[in-house]
Amino acid sequence: MINLTKTPITSFFKDYFKDFENYDEVLKSNMEINPNWEKLLTNFSELGINELTKRQGDLDWLLAENGVTYNVYNDPNGLNRPWNLNIIPFVIERKEWKNIEKGLQQRAQVLDLVLKDIYGKRELIKNGIVPYEIIFSHRGFLRPCHQIQYKTAKQLLFHSADLARGPDGQMWVVNDRTEAPSGLGYSLENRFTTSEVVPDIFNEINVKQPFSFIKDFNELLINAAPSHKENPTIVILTPGPHNETYFEHAYLSSFFGYPLVKGNDLVVRDNKVWLKTLKGLIQIDVIYRRVDDEYSDPLELNGNSYLGVAGLLNVVRLQNVAIMNPIGSGVLENPGLIPFMNSICKYFLKEDLILPQIASWWCGQEKERKHVLDNLKNFVVKPIDNTHREHIYFCEFLNKAELEALKKEILAKPYHYVAQEKISFSTAPNLSKEQLEPRKVMCRTFAVAKENEYSIMPGGLVRVAAERERLRVSNQRGGTSKDFWITNTEKRSYKKRQRYHWHHSTTNNLSGIGNIPSNTAENLFWSGRYLARTLVTARYIRMVLNQMSNSEFTQRNSDSENLHILYQSITHLTSIFPGFTGKNKEEAFKDPLKEIIKVLFDETQFGSLAHSLSSFNSSYYSLRNLWSKDMWRVYDKLHKTWHSFEKEDHKNIHKIIKLLDTVIIDLIAYIGLIEESILVEQGLLVYFIGFQMEQAIMCIDKSRALLTIKHNEDVEYEILESLLNSHESLNIYRYSFRSYLDIENVINLILLDNSYSRSLKYQINRIQKDIFRLPKRNEDTNLSSVQKSILDACNLINKANATNLIKVDKDSFTRTELEDLLASLSDMIHNTSLSLTDMYFNHSDEQIQLFNQNYIS
Repeated sequence: MINLTKTPITSFFKDYFKDFENYDEVLKSNMEINPNWEKLLTNFSELGINELTKRQGDLDWLLAENGVTYNVYNDPNGLNRPWNLNIIPFVIERKEWKNIEKGLQQRAQVLDLVLKDIYGKRELIKNGIVPYEIIFSHRGFLRPCHQIQYKTAKQLLFHSADLARGPDGQMWVVNDRTEAPSGLGYSLENRFTTSEVVPDIFNEINVKQPFSFIKDFNELLINAAPSHKENPTIVILTPGPHNETYFEHAYLSSFFGYPLVKGNDLVVRDNKVWLKTLKGLIQIDVIYRRVDDEYSDPLELNGNSYLGVAGLLNVVRLQNVAIMNPIGSGVLENPGLIPFMNSICKYFLKEDLILPQIASWWCGQEKERKHVLDNLKNFVVKPIDNTHREHIYFCEFLNKAELEALKKEILAKPYHYVAQEKISFSTAPNLSKEQLEPRKVMCRTFAVAKENEYSIMPGGLVRVAAERERLRVSNQRGGTSKDFWITNTEKRSYKKRQRYHWHHSTTNNLSGIGNIPSNTAENLFWSGRYLARTLVTARYIRMVLNQMSNSEFTQRNSDSENLHILYQSITHLTSIFPGFTGKNKEEAFKDPLKEIIKVLFDETQFGSLAHSLSSFNSSYYSLRNLWSKDMWRVYDKLHKTWHSFEKEDHKNIHKIIKLLDTVIIDLIAYIGLIEESILVEQGLLVYFIGFQMEQAIMCIDKSRALLTIKHNEDVEYEILESLLNSHESLNIYRYSFRSYLDIENVINLILLDNSYSRSLKYQINRIQKDIFRLPKRNEDTNLSSVQKSILDACNLINKANATNLIKVDKDSFTRTELEDLLASLSDMIHNTSLSLTDMYFNHSDEQIQLFNQNYIS
C-alpha cells in the first residue's frame, strides 16, 4: 500500500482528516491508500489540482449545456436545477463487487417472492413470519391488486437498492426502491459526461461498462410483452415535466427510442390499453411506468389522479398489458420489512441474507418497542409508510419535549413506526474549493429480471452529501452525484470497443406521422405557434422601439401620428387591452415605454412576450425527449438572457432593443435547429402547421392594424415602411418592385405573393398542403372539417385582387374589402385550429372512481 505522507498527492488531502470519524473509502486511519484507488489518485496527481478544478468547471458547463436537470420542489432557483456531478468517481474493486452483486441478486429474488406472496397466498402472514399490520397498514398495499396473475416468471422486474458502507466496512442495505425506481438515466449520463470531459482519469484503469446491463434492460421490456409478441409496442409513462426526475424520463425515451407518454395519451377500450395517436388508437403491449402506484388508475385507486389511465388495473388483471414494475409493488418500499428480511430469506431460500442491513426494530412488538423507547435518543425513527413524505426523526437532535411527543406518537400507533440504529455512512473524496473533502456517500444499484436470475448493473448512481458536515444524503437537499466505477486489476483492453445495440425486434413500430401520440402532436403544434408568436412579437416591438429611438433625433411632423398608430397596433397585435386604445389611451401615450415594458415583461398578461416565452417553455419541456442538445443550448442561452434582463431595475429603449436583437437571433437559430433535429414523420409536420398558422394570424393582425385605414401620404409611407421592417421584407420589396413604397405593391408582397414564404397567401396554402398530409381518422372519403376550413381560406385568398383591396370607402377612409377579407381569413384560420384540436388533440376522457381505497390509520 502507498502511504499518503510519502506521495506527491499530499496536497489534495489538506485538512482531509481534520474531523475524521468514520470509515473512508480512500484512506485508512494509518494514512495508507486503499489499493483500488491508487492508480486513480496517480492520474489525478498527473493532472494537478488546477487542471482538475478546471475540468470540474468543464463538467459543470457540459451538464448545463446538455440540459441535465433535477427538479427540486419549491426551489427558489427554479424548477429545473442543473444536475451536479463531482469529478471524483466512486470506486469499488471487482472482487468486492462480486459479493455485493450476489447479495443484490439474492435480495431482488427474495423481494420478488414477497411481492408474489403479499398479493397471493400470504404465507408470510399465515405462518407468522411477517406481522399483518406491516403489510395492511402500508399505503403501498393495494387491495385491488390481490390475486392478479402475471405471465412473466418474475413479478418484480426492476429493483433498486440504496447501499452505504457500515462501520464494519461492509456495504449495508439502507432502502429498497421497487415502485418506480429512479436514477438509471442519471447514472448513464454521469458515465458519458465523465468520459467526455476527463478521459485521462481512465488511463490504465479497467472500468466495467454497463453495456450488457442496458441490453438486458431493453430485452426485459421486449420479453415482458403478453404472448411473447415479436415486436411489441412499448411506451414510457411519465407524470410530466414537473416530476423531479423528468429529465431522466425524457433521457431514457430518447436513449431507447420508446415514446414518452402521459396518462391522457392512453385510454382503455375493450380491456386493452391504447395509445391515442393522430390516426387513431394503437394497442400498447408494455408500459415502463414512472407514475406512482396509487396514481396509475383513477378508477380503482386514487380518484383524484390525472396522471394515470382509467381502467389500467383491469387490463393488467386480464393480462393484456405488461407493466414494469407491477402496480402495487410500492408495498416493498417498507422499512417495516427490514427487521424480518432475514427470516423471510430463510423461509423462501433456506439461507441467510448475503448483504447486511441497518439494525431495525419494529415498534409493533412489545419487547422491541420497550427497547426503542428506553433508548430513543440513539435511534432514527421512521414511519413504515413514507409514501406521503412523512417526517423522519433523528432523535439525537430532539430536545426533551420533542422526545416525549414522539414517545406518545409511538405508543398511539406502535405498528406505524420502525426504529433504526444511527449509522455513519462512509466518506469518499469530493473535489471542493481546489482540494479534496470527505463527504458521506450512498450508492443506488439497479437489477433487472433476466430469465431465472437478476442482471446487476456494474456500478449505478452515487449520491453525495451537500456539505462536509451534512448527515443526510439527498438530491432534494442539494446533494451531488458521482460516477460509479467497478474496477478490475486486469489491464483495460481497447481492442474491442463495446457499443449499445438492440435486438432487431426493438424496431419502433410507432414511427410515422400517424402514430405520434396525440399529446406529443399537440405540444409540437403549440410549440410552433408559441415560437412564431414570440418571434413576430419581438420583431414588431423592436421595430416600434427603433422608431421611437429615431424620433428622438428628428422633428418630422409625421412622427407623432405615425408613432401613435404603431402604439395602437401593438395593443391590437397582442390583444393586451386597453393599452393604447380606449378611454385611457392618452395616459398610455404620455409614457409609451411604460406600456411597452408591460407588453414585453408582464408574464401574467396573455399576449405579452414574456407570456409567449413561458407558454413555449411549458411545451418545450414536455417534448424534451425530441430536442437535440444544440437546441437545448440555444434555448437555455435565450432563457438565461431573458431572465437576467427581467431583473434589471432600469430598462431604457436602447437596452431593450439590444435584448430583443439577442432574443430574435436565438429564436431564429432555434427554429433552424428544429428542422434539422426532427423528421417530418416524427412530428415536424405538425410543428410546421402550428408555426405557419400563428404567422398567418399575426400577419393578418398587423395588416388589419396598419393597412385597412387610409392615412395622408407621409404617414402612410412611414406605416408601410414600418410594416415591411417588422416583416423583415423591406429589402425584398425594393428588389421586387424598385419603386417608391406603394400600398398596392405592399399588399401584393405581404398578403398575395404566392412564392414569398412570409406572405399570407403562401402561409395559408402551405397550411392547407400540410393539413392534407395528416392521417385521416376514419374511412370517410369526404373532406374533414379541418380540411374544409383551410380550403375555404385558400379559395378566398387565391381569388383576392390587390387593385380591389386598396379601394377606400370615402366616408370612413377604410379599405372595406381588405378589412372584410382579413376578418374572414382570421375566422377561417381560427376555425381550422379548433377543428384540428377537436379531431387530433382531444384527450378528454371522464374518469370516475369505482370505489375508494381505504387504509388502516
